[in-house]
Amino acid sequence: MVKYIFVTGGVVSSLGKGITAASLGRLLKNRGLRVSVLKLDPYINVDPGTMSPYQHGEVFVTDDGAETDLDLGHYERFIDVNLSKVNNVTAGKIYWSVITKERKGEYLGGTVQVVPHITNEIKERITRVGKDSNVDVVIVEVGGTVGDIESLPFLEAIRQLRGDVGRENVMYIHVTLVPFICAAGELKTKPTQHSVKELRSIGIHPDIIVCRSEHPLSHELRAKIGLFCDIDEKAVIPNLNADTLYEVPLLLEAEGLDDIVLRKLGIECQEADMSEWRQIVERIKHPVRDVTIALVGKYVALPDAYLSIVEALRHAGIANEARINIKWIDSEILEREPVEIHLADVDGILIPGGFGNRGIEGKIQAISYARTQGIPFFGICLGMQCAVIEYARNVAGLVGANSSEFDISTPYPVIDLLPEQKDIADLGGTMRLGLYPCRVAIGSA
Repeated sequence: MVKYIFVTGGVVSSLGKGITAASLGRLLKNRGLRVSVLKLDPYINVDPGTMSPYQHGEVFVTDDGAETDLDLGHYERFIDVNLSKVNNVTAGKIYWSVITKERKGEYLGGTVQVVPHITNEIKERITRVGKDSNVDVVIVEVGGTVGDIESLPFLEAIRQLRGDVGRENVMYIHVTLVPFICAAGELKTKPTQHSVKELRSIGIHPDIIVCRSEHPLSHELRAKIGLFCDIDEKAVIPNLNADTLYEVPLLLEAEGLDDIVLRKLGIECQEADMSEWRQIVERIKHPVRDVTIALVGKYVALPDAYLSIVEALRHAGIANEARINIKWIDSEILEREPVEIHLADVDGILIPGGFGNRGIEGKIQAISYARTQGIPFFGICLGMQCAVIEYARNVAGLVGANSSEFDISTPYPVIDLLPEQKDIADLGGTMRLGLYPCRVAIGSA
């Protein structure tokens, strides 16, 4: 029987529920269990593909071309699994599916309601992951914060699921904040108590409370949280700030998180071998050399907009025993100031994907500087297109070359939409997403 672990969050958002879920997944996988992960997002958007990076951070694209929450990137990197569109469910997808079924008459004229129709659809999406993935454990992260109106159908669904699949096959982990009040010089547990009270009022009693804090939790504080939240003191797990995200699984293992989970779910398996993971953390914390990479983009005010790119660079650094220092450069600044002021001290330049013509000329100037100064350059998506434009203008002599996306009347549209895509009106509808076989023509490379 598949086991389901639900991870909820309380007090404030951005506590690290995704990292907690991913870390637990890594620990369970290293014990020999087959693990999959599901992210439930309460927003009404069908997917984050058309959302501003300032609102949502990056969009993580899966192998099958689904545009998903950035937490799926954490899951893939930590657990080493390839996820798909079934691993990210939004309220928009749920409502779309229910309304479509209603229009087809599948509810036989009944009144369509949040309970049971919406909650049943949510439960079906959760159990589908367990059935289709052939796994032992499904970790489900519920986005948002307990108390949010939009989260209520999802919380009700995971409450009901406990009865559907059996109490012995479900457990709940609640991630909360234990803030440090500087004026008083102490940690406060009251926000955690109220968050758990809110969760219990919905009918969900957490089995484990993971406490995010900047300072260590004393034995007395853990006992207090256990007493007021009615859980075993050992199930109050501190989760302090770490030097690197990849240290979190080791910290949670030291606190016995995986042991408690397995005991609660009645799973017997081998001990986790985290030796390789420890080597990775050691390489991160003790690099041999430093490398500076300029990341030139227009969303650099929010680093999460380029999260997977940054993590990929850091992974390359781990493999080469190097600390990667990211120099964030707003491409619009390069349109106003000499590029050498910002790029003279970097070892490499990366220009990621993006949309629109804002900051394009700055990116092209950065590419020109990289080419003429012999600095390693990597252009991804729009970054590659800008490299084509720069080469056409400055090497091939095609004055005024551009992309038709930015200048419809350019004399040399070196980048253009495919003819069959020119009538597509949906945002993002012209993008090629996901994995696909690519055959490079002989002699073209």
